[in-house]
Amino acid sequence: MLAPTERGCLVIADITGYTEYLAGSELEHAQDVLADLMRTVVAAIRPVLRLAKLEGDAAFAHAPQGTIEGPMLLDVVEGCYLGFRKRLRDIAHATTCQCNACRRIPMLNLKFFVHDGEFVRARIAGREELAGSDVILVHRLLKNTVAERLGLSGYALFTEACLQAVGLDAVALGMQEHAETYEHIGEVRAFVHNLARRWEEEQARRRIYVAPGKGDLELVFDLPAPPAVVWDYLTSPAKRLRFQVGATRIDQTNPAGRRGPGTTTHCAHGEEVIVEEVLDWRPFDYFTTRFAPMGFAIDETAEFAATDRGTRVTLRAKIARTKKAREMWPTLREMYPAMMREVFAHLAAVLADDGVGDATHRG
Repeated sequence: MLAPTERGCLVIADITGYTEYLAGSELEHAQDVLADLMRTVVAAIRPVLRLAKLEGDAAFAHAPQGTIEGPMLLDVVEGCYLGFRKRLRDIAHATTCQCNACRRIPMLNLKFFVHDGEFVRARIAGREELAGSDVILVHRLLKNTVAERLGLSGYALFTEACLQAVGLDAVALGMQEHAETYEHIGEVRAFVHNLARRWEEEQARRRIYVAPGKGDLELVFDLPAPPAVVWDYLTSPAKRLRFQVGATRIDQTNPAGRRGPGTTTHCAHGEEVIVEEVLDWRPFDYFTTRFAPMGFAIDETAEFAATDRGTRVTLRAKIARTKKAREMWPTLREMYPAMMREVFAHLAAVLADDGVGDATHRG
């Protein structure tokens, strides 16, 4: 019986420079470093993408068609890269070992290859594998001219087919157009996202964060799904509309071509519209928004922490220091906790209905 053809997003996360690193390093320490970094990569992508297999110094994953939106795909790729760079930095700072494997850690980097296409599931040597011409294509992308032509070692290469499928605007995102030609495949049009630059931007960007004990209100909610999944539901307009109590329409504007600082969300409750502006965006740790439900500004940080059973979301709200805020806050202070309890109860039910109410990701 032939396996049915499926379609979806195909992603390879590949550690750059590992062959050269391995050649000049002690094997035992080098393998320990690789194992540590691969755990970091897999942990970052697996809650949203389904791991197909580990391929030496690379992880191959996929998302079935319709299961991931463009902004979330970008958050996963960037979040994985930033987590990888943080882990590299932490390993280098924590070790006092002077062996080559430890001293040469900073030469490693991470790159991604992302395509949308068809595949089938095949049993090979007793194990399920993804197969098909698009699977071959995404693997061919590993051999490319990005480093020579653009001088990059930390990047994400998105095929044009992928960007169209998930609705990402390469120009608005500042991606560089690129093309590769492969035997039996022909020209593959793609766009390159400079992840090394994103790392530098993140280090320089000012944090806007309501810290523990610094807000006027703190609420805690536990949900039975991984942080990245909960993040997706709380930030996707289409998903929010399914559990946001009283909302009749949710529209979102992304000036930079993706969700992040500057994004505005208009949440309509009948004739009333609440406008939320994203001030800070750190997938999948926290985001901070500003909104004015009763005519005064509130900055609210939603922080995500993994637990044994899923995710703990902590909301910390800080009101503007104005006369109107002081007058109106007591009323909202009584109403808001009950509203949020209802919203998060509905979210938990939606997660269960969608089959993602589980801290461990399937596949």
